[in-house]
Amino acid sequence: MNVLFLCTGNSCRSIYAEAVFNHLGETRHRARSGGSYPASEVNPLTLIWLEKEGISTRGLFSKSWDDLDVRPDVVITVCNDVAGEACPLFLGKAVRVHWGVPDPSKAKGREAEIEAAFASTFDALRQRIQAMLALSLDDLSPNALSDALEKIHQHVLQEEGETP
Repeated sequence: MNVLFLCTGNSCRSIYAEAVFNHLGETRHRARSGGSYPASEVNPLTLIWLEKEGISTRGLFSKSWDDLDVRPDVVITVCNDVAGEACPLFLGKAVRVHWGVPDPSKAKGREAEIEAAFASTFDALRQRIQAMLALSLDDLSPNALSDALEKIHQHVLQEEGETP
């Protein structure tokens, strides 16, 4: 299964998701990330946080959804900006879900507050991805997979004390 994590800039949240999924996942399932308007580079704090968590940053770069080398089976948007955009036709009939999480690169304040924002976003995505990888991904129909992924997002929001 090929999973695509989308975020407008592809510099933080979708990069986190790609790296975490590939770090935790089995080799038959692969994640990629992309953006509708990719940044010129990955946010340096994203790379620092991934390395701090023991996750390889090798090969991670900000890229356009136009530059994908495979057709995704699942497309997960992780920011509110891209959630409303029409996905390109080449993405085909992929299962599409939205896991909106806060953008830590917009955090303001002291170093500790900014680091806490990056940690929170990382943890939120890791929770969702761990739950996703616990599913029998190969055995679910597209509708069942879509429902399961939406339930994962809603469950994590409830645990975080947010209203779904």
